[in-house]
Amino acid sequence: MSAVPINIANEYLWLGFLLVDLIVAVLVYRLFGRIGLFALIVMNIIVCNLQVMKFVNLFGLTTTLGNILYASVFFATDILGEKYGKREARRGVWLGFAMLVLATAYMQIALLFAPAESDTIQPALNKIFGLYPRVVGASLIAYLVSQLHDVWAYDFWKRTTQGRHLWLRNNASTMVSQAIDTTLFCSVAFWGLVSLSDFAQILFTTYLLKFIVAAADTPFIYLARMMTPPDLEPASASTPAPSVAEAPNGETE
Repeated sequence: MSAVPINIANEYLWLGFLLVDLIVAVLVYRLFGRIGLFALIVMNIIVCNLQVMKFVNLFGLTTTLGNILYASVFFATDILGEKYGKREARRGVWLGFAMLVLATAYMQIALLFAPAESDTIQPALNKIFGLYPRVVGASLIAYLVSQLHDVWAYDFWKRTTQGRHLWLRNNASTMVSQAIDTTLFCSVAFWGLVSLSDFAQILFTTYLLKFIVAAADTPFIYLARMMTPPDLEPASASTPAPSVAEAPNGETE
């Protein structure tokens, strides 16, 4: 595994992006609750499948982009599992899966349109989205298996510890699920496309970076647990009770 020169700018960008992404996830949850987390899952899963096609040097090793956005999907489903329960976390997983399938299908349809003579973008789209189906296929398999495991494992540890040790269920569920995800994704997406040494390096660095994100999100899930988003706010005591329904003839029902 050959070392590559460290690009200081990339390291600062990556760490800064990690911080911004986690802050955004918590803010989206605080402002929009469950619906916001659903939207965040959909956006992150689609965008990270575009970013993952770019190879960069981080901390002296070659890896792909998309690790931060993808890892924060696990963070979002953990918040869903913590605040709304296992059923809502699973709904978030399936929503992300369905939207990624649709996004892939829609872009393949877009490529079928004959470009105008003045168009200059078609070659770039072909290059990006020509590889996209394999990357998305790998992502779909890895995403579904690892995310459903994460939801199950989070709920398992929550019940086992009787709601205590939030840090344990957050990290134990995510770090194992990330190992499952990384192995499945890299095997399907990159096997045969890169050399064996590059494949091993991608596998190692991808999991390492996801591991870092999983550890880094721990204080943020504690912060999220203390928050009360709009859809979990108790009904105001000043809100009048609903009146008894009246029938058309004025009699109560």
